Amino acid sequence: MTKIEAEDFSSKWMGAWNSHDLEAILDHYAEDIEFSSPFATRIMGTALISGIEALEEYFSRALERFPDLHFSHMNVFSGAQSVVLCYRSVDGLDAVETMVFNDCGLVHRVWAHYRETPDNAPIG
Repeated sequence: MTKIEAEDFSSKWMGAWNSHDLEAILDHYAEDIEFSSPFATRIMGTALISGIEALEEYFSRALERFPDLHFSHMNVFSGAQSVVLCYRSVDGLDAVETMVFNDCGLVHRVWAHYRETPDNAPIG
């Protein structure tokens, strides 16, 4: 993935989230998605989300729980078949997501990481 492709993906992904467009958000992910996030524990009771239907439920709940959700771009890094997005998330958390793409160009693995600061609560 080139730097331009990574930046384009990041822009579209963040735009979908910031517009709260669940369908546009899910368009980035493969049916067999494996999504790991300590933040998911708050909403789903588990850190690992498997499959597009479970991911849709998680994202839907997240959008309901955070009606003012807005992500702020911080940085993006490109890899061979992956991208790393760095952004400011909900609750003032600094977030980093490593996303691996399948051969169709859809995200099929995600590892989300968060840095707690004195201004935000624990994630789990």
